[in-house]
Formats: sequence, C-alpha cells, structure tokens
Amino acid sequence: MTLVTLSASYGAGGSKVGPELAAELGVPFVDRAIPVAVAERLAVPLDEVIARDETQGSRLDRLLRDFAPAVQVYAGGGAMIPTAFEEHGYREATEQVIKEAAARGEGVILGRAASVVLLDDPRVLRVRLDGPAEARLAQAMATDGIDHKTAKRRMKETDGARDAYMQHFYRRDSHDPTLYHLMLDATAFSIAACVELIAMAARAHDAAIASE
Repeated sequence: MTLVTLSASYGAGGSKVGPELAAELGVPFVDRAIPVAVAERLAVPLDEVIARDETQGSRLDRLLRDFAPAVQVYAGGGAMIPTAFEEHGYREATEQVIKEAAARGEGVILGRAASVVLLDDPRVLRVRLDGPAEARLAQAMATDGIDHKTAKRRMKETDGARDAYMQHFYRRDSHDPTLYHLMLDATAFSIAACVELIAMAARAHDAAIASE
C-alpha cells in the first residue's frame, strides 16, 4: 500500500511524472478525479470547480481568473485578495476528497496542497519536483512547444497562483523543505529517471513504515 503526494513547480514535469509513477507503483493516480468529486459534494457545475482547480495540465489559466489579484499580492503588486479567494468551501471539500483518497491506503496525489493536508499521515511519502528557473523554462518550452516569453509568463502565473493558494489557506511556503521527504531537481533527470527515483524512495518508505 503506497501513498505519495507530488508537488511540482511549473516546468518540473509533475503532470507527466505523476501518472507514470502511479503506473510504476501499481496505484491510482489521483488528479482530475478530485474536481469531479468536489463538484458532486458541493452540488456545483464541474466547470466552476475546474475554474478553481490547480492542475498542471490547465496551467491554472482558469484558476487565475479568481487568483490573479492574489498572485499580485505575493509578487508585491499590493492588490486586494478577491472575495472568491476567501471562500473556503472549495478548499475544505477538496481536503475531504484528498483524505478519503488517502484513507484507501494507496495512490499518487498531484498538487492541491496535499503535502500539507496529509502532513501528519505517516504512511505518505511527500515529494517536491523543482529545478532552476531557466532549466524549467527550457523544459516547458520543449514539452509544450512554446517560446521563452510564453513559458516565462506561464511560469510566473502558475507558480504565483500555487504559492498564493498555499500561503493564503495554509500559511506555508511551497518550497519549505520540512513539507517533503524528497526534493528532486526534475530538470536534471529524465521523466523515467524521476519516476524510478521516487518509486525507489516510496518502496523504502513503505518498508520502513511496515517494520515499525
């Protein structure tokens, strides 16, 4: 039974490492299932939930409609945090779905501050994918087929929104090493190598937990 939370900066390959890691470990990949479950729980249209979702695949474009002012706050812009950012129903429902997924005892959970939500769960291996900004930009450009200017804009928006979400709701820094067991420069290794390294750590973590 293996549980991994995966946090990733823009360009660090979280959306690719996540499903491949889950396949390697033989556990569910918990990603888009979260917004669907949250939508059902809150009885709101799925589009509304996805608009606040922080998945790597959407690059947070829709989320930023709500969070852009908050990004400016944490980037020094001085804007006010919008009312939508103060509404905790989405966060609480998302937390509940994450905890229910963890209760099943296995899975790879990508993003959504799962490392904080499950911080006190000893079964969970908490992993952070990051890397030097320019290396992540280069990786995003190659992966998404975009130019440097576009990648740089997306990095600022995506990382800014995620950092603002973590800071506002949990008062934690996404880069705080105490939140993770393993921090990996995902620009220094291939996707396959990242998956292999994390899988090795996950199995070692499971063995350590089982021996206690």
